[in-house]
Amino acid sequence: MTLMSRLDRFNRRHPWSHNDHYGPWVASQVAASGARTVLDVGCGTGNLVALLSRRPSTVTGLEPHPATARAAAERFADKSAITVVNTDFAGRPQGRWDAVTLVAVLHHLPLAPTLRELRGCLTPGGRLVVVGCYRESGPADLLAALPAMAANPIMGLVKHPARADAPPLHMTAPTTEAQETLADIRAAAARELPGTRIRRRLFWRYTLVYDAPPAAAGL
Repeated sequence: MTLMSRLDRFNRRHPWSHNDHYGPWVASQVAASGARTVLDVGCGTGNLVALLSRRPSTVTGLEPHPATARAAAERFADKSAITVVNTDFAGRPQGRWDAVTLVAVLHHLPLAPTLRELRGCLTPGGRLVVVGCYRESGPADLLAALPAMAANPIMGLVKHPARADAPPLHMTAPTTEAQETLADIRAAAARELPGTRIRRRLFWRYTLVYDAPPAAAGL
């Protein structure tokens, strides 16, 4: 058995969510913007929604997977400020939001058109916060992956010390491989969302923050 297969087997026995790892950071970015209405695209079972709802705001979660959306809706059934809709981004309710969040969702959608639509979802001065996946390409990506490969099993032991027979529900949603490289994402964001801040992150992720222009004075 190779080292990589041993690592993969170990990681499966101690599963933890790379996406949930960034949940507190996403929530802090939204809180710092002062958002009162938030749209979470691809909310899963609602782990990020729970963090976003700690502030006095209304949160709408979109989840296309029926069983996952049902679990999220049941989780927040007694929370009047939280709405979960069983739909994808294309089926979102009409309107604009003070903040829009996507965690490991953007690579499921056509990049440039989706960035354009996301810009249109924001109120003046609204904030877009993305934690995304990218396709590895080149030496820089390989170097960035090395510390993640080393830290991943340690995090698994810390967050999920008991051996698991199956991944938890919030880690069972359908997945797909990212097609765009980080360079592709930077280029598309520069065109569609001028002023976007993008950073490479640990555990095969990047973050993107975009602030829409404020309303013009006197309008």
